[in-house]
Amino acid sequence: MLALVCPDKEQPFVVQEVPLPQVEKNEVLVQVKAAAINHRDYWIQKGQYANLRYPAILGSDGSGIVAAVGEAVNEHWLGKEVIINPAMNWGNNPAFNGPDFTILGLPRQGCFAEYVSVPVTQVHAKPTHLSFEQAAAIPLSGLTGYRALFTRAQLKPGDTLLLTGIGGGTALLMLQMAVAIGVQVYVTSGNDAKIDKAVQLGAAGGVNYTMNGWHKLLQAMVNGFDVIADSAAGDGFKNFVDLAKPGGRIVFFGGTQGPITTLNPQKIFWKQLNILGSTMGTPEEFSAMVALFQQYRIQPVIDEILSFENAEHAIRKMDDATQFGKLVLTLNK
Repeated sequence: MLALVCPDKEQPFVVQEVPLPQVEKNEVLVQVKAAAINHRDYWIQKGQYANLRYPAILGSDGSGIVAAVGEAVNEHWLGKEVIINPAMNWGNNPAFNGPDFTILGLPRQGCFAEYVSVPVTQVHAKPTHLSFEQAAAIPLSGLTGYRALFTRAQLKPGDTLLLTGIGGGTALLMLQMAVAIGVQVYVTSGNDAKIDKAVQLGAAGGVNYTMNGWHKLLQAMVNGFDVIADSAAGDGFKNFVDLAKPGGRIVFFGGTQGPITTLNPQKIFWKQLNILGSTMGTPEEFSAMVALFQQYRIQPVIDEILSFENAEHAIRKMDDATQFGKLVLTLNK
């Protein structure tokens, strides 16, 4: 079969022939129709990730059709259109992932290939209103966003939410899920055009974080936020303490801007704030996330659909942060 292979760190992806994956007991073989790129793939290519082994077939996000089933798997799965949950072996405690937790696409072969084998527990029926490309845009980012918002931060209809760094796949899916259930959402970005596009998707407003005093502009717009969701951390994190309502929840699932510094502890405890870390999610949260997309017929934002041969263009676009939505790969475009 053909696969998009990462041959070594800091080396471009190449399309090449590789062996078809084996289908073990309790597994299914999925013919991949579309796969999406995540920052995880970018960092693995850069060599800045844990437990690296090359060559590697990456790709945590994928959708397709079940082409074969292993021993002990019901044959009703054959021919089913599915979406793949990339969070594997979460563990027994829903509060945190266990020591055997892994993400599809290293160490296990991922979705940047014609076929991928996964445990049958990792496949779910594809939402009927979505194309394969749209479905592939959901799994990793949707799961991360769902847990952060609904499990960790306990977001509910009527809340006011601040989403930082709008334009990336996770933030956009969080925007769409929150708007769908009746949350008032504000956003930040370093690009005014991305804020305008977010408003078109249902955001109530936003500010450009490159402006001096951007958090004060938000304070003038909104009388505090019930929930603030962030993926950057860094020095700007301290502003969220001022922006949160008393009893508010600040949840973060990334740290692209580095360590969180200069927090004022008095403000945090006097405002009774909750600062929460989050990443990925449980099988139950993945099921609930897919059901939410089905119920509200949410269609994820796709920036561009490219062939496997153009994967390097997509990775460089992610590096430049010029995309608005997910970057999706197919074998036949």
